[in-house]
Amino acid sequence: MAKIEGAMTTTKGVANAKVLFNASKVKAEFDENVVSADELISKVEKLGYPVLSSKVTVV
Repeated sequence: MAKIEGAMTTTKGVANAKVLFNASKVKAEFDENVVSADELISKVEKLGYPVLSSKVTVV
């Protein structure tokens, strides 16, 4: 959990990230003008975790 959260929160454009362990999800607030969802997915996969699906909600 800390590995993923650390990688996300140190990424430019990411305001915060939280791993929801029991739900097998990562929730991140980020600026789409700075970093894309695909870049964040790639970071998670490079850490050795598969990403089965993604959902982006614009607030």
